[in-house]
Amino acid sequence: MPTNRITMRQIREALRLHLQADLSYTEVGRALKISKSAVGKYVSLARVAGVDWAVAQMLSDEALEARLYRPALPRSSHQLAPDFAHVHQELKRAGVTLMLLWEEYARGNEQAYKYTSFCVKYRAFAQGLKRSMRQNHVAGDKLFVDYAGQTVPVINPITGEISATQIFVATLGASNYTYACATPRQTTADWIGAQIRALEFIGGVPRLIVPDQARALIKNPDRYDPQPNRTYEEFAEHYGCALLAARPAHPRDKPKVEGAVLLVERWILARLRNRQFFSLGELNDAIAALLVDLNSRAFKKLPGCRRSAFEELDVPALRPLPATRYTVSRWKGVKVNIDYHVEFEGHYYSVPHRLVGTRLEVRATDTLVECFAANQRVACHPLSHGRGAHTTLGEHMPSSHRAHLEWTPAKLIAWAQGIGVSTAAVVTWQLEHRPHPEQGYRACLGLMRLARQYTPQRLEGACTRALAIRSPTYRSVDNILKSGLDRQPTNVPTTTSPLPGHENVRGPDYYH
Repeated sequence: MPTNRITMRQIREALRLHLQADLSYTEVGRALKISKSAVGKYVSLARVAGVDWAVAQMLSDEALEARLYRPALPRSSHQLAPDFAHVHQELKRAGVTLMLLWEEYARGNEQAYKYTSFCVKYRAFAQGLKRSMRQNHVAGDKLFVDYAGQTVPVINPITGEISATQIFVATLGASNYTYACATPRQTTADWIGAQIRALEFIGGVPRLIVPDQARALIKNPDRYDPQPNRTYEEFAEHYGCALLAARPAHPRDKPKVEGAVLLVERWILARLRNRQFFSLGELNDAIAALLVDLNSRAFKKLPGCRRSAFEELDVPALRPLPATRYTVSRWKGVKVNIDYHVEFEGHYYSVPHRLVGTRLEVRATDTLVECFAANQRVACHPLSHGRGAHTTLGEHMPSSHRAHLEWTPAKLIAWAQGIGVSTAAVVTWQLEHRPHPEQGYRACLGLMRLARQYTPQRLEGACTRALAIRSPTYRSVDNILKSGLDRQPTNVPTTTSPLPGHENVRGPDYYH
């Protein structure tokens, strides 16, 4: 329970009882119901001020209070106060601490604040800044990214359809240098494409990028250990930076970009509210023009502006951009079918046949499809949009499949003509007397085997005999070679001889 405040009447009575009545501090305190230390305090103040009871009687309460409570003298009238705005900016540089800044401030200044007072006064200054400025961010350390809640309508000039484009915002932690652009949606390609343009806008790469745990970027959202998807990991690896996703529902993990979103909405989107846009490029041109003004606006409590702070703090600390721009890709886990093909967006791409049954990762860009096994590329194809179609490379096929694929009707006939006229006639018959030429491939491949087994000369003789008996089939040729008939002369009559007379032979008259 707080003690009651001592009134001027009690102070005046305490002086009378002690100075005129010669009562002790204890006795005066007991009489006035205040502590003896309080009595001694006011008596001491009166002696220092040269006030006895006779003088106190002639002074009013205001005058007596002014005599007892003289204003405190400043510690030093010529003491040099630190420039805490400069201190706040310098703390954003890598390795700079309050101790270092205090030593620089106090060097050669005998009346400087002590280190403790310096820290207390700086913290009081920092508490007076905006919430987004309370954290100290090292130059070139973090780039905060997010999407604004507001959208901007874009009108299709042909159909008149209106689509709500999304506004991407990125800002650097140390300088608050801000970037914004419009994207059609918030897909993985939109997120990463916007971040690529943000890095090119600032002309360098920070150490960390701090996004939301959006499903388009994070495959396994988690409060403590979020896992980015393969495309986002590849993006970070390409630019040599790390990813530090903010916790879900914790906007204070990325206060910089939350403040930047508000600024973009107030100083860019609000200015565009009465304009109509007919393409995404037109909208982005308008945003880019207003970004120049936003980054040039002076800080209210700090020296300079976002651009000057960016050039002073972040530019020297950012790492250079890689030589090539990252190409946004799509990843998909697939299983190799028995026909040694994998499916991606309805099209089938071949892989080496030894991988049948294994799981691969497919990486697709706007022009290329790559297949990876154990992080090693095993196949590469041009991207095709033909749904249900196949893209097959010969080197991916088994040798038997490849041989079958390589034989065409023209190539089979050319091979047969190299052996002889009869062999060519048998092969041609196989291809012409089937519903589909490919149905005769197997018989032709069988004839090729016979040529290797019995020599081409014997095959030509067997085909000659098969044509003579009007049975140009593979089975007939095979039987002729097995029985050795190809080595015997062909004696086949050219005309049909009449049947011999016999009593058991019935003529046409028998049936009348």
